[in-house]
Amino acid sequence: MKKVPDISPILKRVLEGHRLSLEEGVALLNSSDLLALGAAANIVCQRLHPENRVTFIIDRNINYTNICTCRCKFCAFWKDPDSPEGYIISKEELFNKIDATLHAGGTELLIQGGLHPELGLDYYLDLLKSIKESYSIHIHSFSPPEIWHIAKKSGLSLQEVLVKLQAAGLDSLPGGGAEILDNRVRKAISPEKITWEEWMEVMGTAHKIGMKTTATMMFGHIETTEERILHMIRVREAQDRSSGFTAFIPWSFQPKNTELGGETAHGVEYLKTLAVARLMLDNIKNIQASWVTQGAKIAQIALSFGANDFGSTMLEENVVRAAGVNYRVALKEILHCISSAGFTPAQRTTDYRIIKEF
Repeated sequence: MKKVPDISPILKRVLEGHRLSLEEGVALLNSSDLLALGAAANIVCQRLHPENRVTFIIDRNINYTNICTCRCKFCAFWKDPDSPEGYIISKEELFNKIDATLHAGGTELLIQGGLHPELGLDYYLDLLKSIKESYSIHIHSFSPPEIWHIAKKSGLSLQEVLVKLQAAGLDSLPGGGAEILDNRVRKAISPEKITWEEWMEVMGTAHKIGMKTTATMMFGHIETTEERILHMIRVREAQDRSSGFTAFIPWSFQPKNTELGGETAHGVEYLKTLAVARLMLDNIKNIQASWVTQGAKIAQIALSFGANDFGSTMLEENVVRAAGVNYRVALKEILHCISSAGFTPAQRTTDYRIIKEF
C-alpha cells in the first residue's frame, strides 16, 4: 500500500506564519488529506476574518458583445464577427438591465465582452459616461485582455487608456482572462490571448493609478499541479508590489460545448485548490467561493475550506452558461447557505465595505 506523504510539517509552518514555497504548495495540492488542508485553511481564514462573517455582493454580469477574435478553446460563448448570432448590446437593453439590478438592491456592474475588432476606445468611454450620467453604481468591468485590446487598437499606452477609462467612470477591474498564468498553458488553450506577463502588466498599471482589481484562476484543464501553484505565486508576488488585489477567485473549467473539451474538476479537487490558495496567498485577504461552477452545496462547504466570500448573486451570467452549466442561486438561498454553515451573512460593496448584515 502506497504511503501517503505527511503534509503536517508544511501545515505547521504556514500556521506559524511562514510563507510557503512552490515545492510546498505542490506537495499540499498533491496530498489526498483533504480534511487537514481544509482545517488549516479554515484556521487561516478565521484569523483574517474573526468576525465570523461571510460576505456577498449583489451585481449583474452584463456581456456587451459576444463577438471575439480571440477564439479561446475553452470558451463556448464567443462568435465570429460575421456570425448571425453575434451582437452588441444596445443602450436601451443595457439601461433596462441596470434598472433591474438597482431594483434588486445591486451595487455593482460587471461588464465584460469579447475582443470586438470594430469597437474602439470611444465606444467604451461613451458606454461608461452614459452609465454614470444616469446611475450611481460601481462599474467593475473590462478584463485585462479587453484593456490590452483597447489600448492596442487606440495606439495609446496602457496607462493612458486606463486613466481615460477611469475618468469616464470605470471604478475597478475584474480578474478575468487570467486562466493559468503560464505561457505554455496559454499558448495551448488561448493562443491569441495576451501572455501572462501582459495580463500582469495591465493589473500593475491599474494598481499604479489607484484602481483596485481582483485576480482569478481557471483550473482543471491542461495545467500541471506546479503551474497551478505558480499561478498563485505570481499573483502573490504582484500583490507584494502593489497591494492592489482585493480578492482571489479560483473556479473550475467547464468543458461542455468548448473546443478544448475534457472533464471538469470535481468537488474534492475544487476544495483542495481553494484551501491551498488560502494557504499560499498570505497577502490577499479575501477568497471567493464559486457557486457558479460548483453549485451552492460545494460553495457552502468552501466556507470551511478557506473562503470568506460567497461571491455574487449574479443576476445574469452568460459565459459559463454557454458551457452547459446553469447553476442559479437566489439571494434567499445564499443567505440560507451562509447562515446554516454557521456564519453571519453580510452584503458588501466591491471594496468589501459592509452594507448590512442579515
